[in-house]
Amino acid sequence: MGKNHVTRRMLVLGALGMLVSGCSLTERPRASAIAARPRLDPRYRRQEVAYPGPEGPGTIVVDTVQRYLYYVEGGGSAIRYGIGVGEEGRTIKGRARIGRKAEWPSWTPTENMMRRKPHLRQYASGVSGGLHNPLGAAALYLYRGGQDTMFRLHGTNEPWTIGQAVSSGCIRLTNEDIVDLYSRAPVGTPVMIV
Repeated sequence: MGKNHVTRRMLVLGALGMLVSGCSLTERPRASAIAARPRLDPRYRRQEVAYPGPEGPGTIVVDTVQRYLYYVEGGGSAIRYGIGVGEEGRTIKGRARIGRKAEWPSWTPTENMMRRKPHLRQYASGVSGGLHNPLGAAALYLYRGGQDTMFRLHGTNEPWTIGQAVSSGCIRLTNEDIVDLYSRAPVGTPVMIV
């Protein structure tokens, strides 16, 4: 096991550390703010569901309207994950493939992100991987025609945002769910975003 390998124990310890230290890219939250955050709606919890769609086993299907991601298993079933999606309709649509994967990835906001949200300029030189990073525990990089689309399926250090339209266009899952999906989806996995 490599030094950057994500385990459930690391996620639990990290979550406890976040509650204690209030790690984030913004200001340090007060204890009352942490307690006031809504919990993950039960409908967005990972579960096995019936999947009658046309996509074959091993395909990831992202439904941005319903805010679910499906990992198709075949036999009419899939693992369904709750997701957070891009605000104001910003996200990729159509087919892509997982072109690269990373555990505890670094993050650098794109020029478009910094133009829309000038406060992100403070991170223009990048943010190292870890609990403070907005990409969370892992990221699956979406490619088309061998080119990085700049869109990701990734974890989040803000799990209460699952089910909402809040990101800059990427698809976010809880850290626990991205670790599970990361273990199932190899590089080359087809992705369909509707």
